[in-house]
Amino acid sequence: MENKRVMEVTIKQGLQISDLILVAVLLAAGAVLKLCVGSVINFFGMKPNFIIAMYCLAILLIRPKVVEAAVIGLLAGAVCQFLPGSPYINFISELLGAVTMAALVMMPMSLGKLNIKPLVSTFLATLVSGGSFTVCLFLFMGATPSSLVAYVPIVLCTAVINCIIVQILYIPLKAALKK
Repeated sequence: MENKRVMEVTIKQGLQISDLILVAVLLAAGAVLKLCVGSVINFFGMKPNFIIAMYCLAILLIRPKVVEAAVIGLLAGAVCQFLPGSPYINFISELLGAVTMAALVMMPMSLGKLNIKPLVSTFLATLVSGGSFTVCLFLFMGATPSSLVAYVPIVLCTAVINCIIVQILYIPLKAALKK
């Protein structure tokens, strides 16, 4: 009698429980870091936004669909409501940042053998999040154009800091999670 080889294929349907736990842990860590360490790490008034960094890291690690990333962004916006800042605007900015991150994660990005996807995609997602936050301040909170100009270097520096944080954390976390 001949033995037949059978190959089973399972198609991933949505996020797994382990993915959801990872998102929850990273968003919680981002909130704690933003609340505690964010006030200590301060470069001329500019500091990392650990919540953005953590959802970017989560999206890099679990590679969700765009709709799932949108939910992650809304969850990040909800977490931001518990922290000092402008209420409700984070729902828009984090949604746009997370969707941008998910779209960028789908694109190949490398320099030779060096994977620069964490660096580039986090930088751009932070720019989208910070830029949309700034525009929302102008539209919904009545910010003056002169105060908006002050946000440009803050958003740029935050994007630089966030992309460095995510690039450093991505490789060991990816290895530890076997992703």
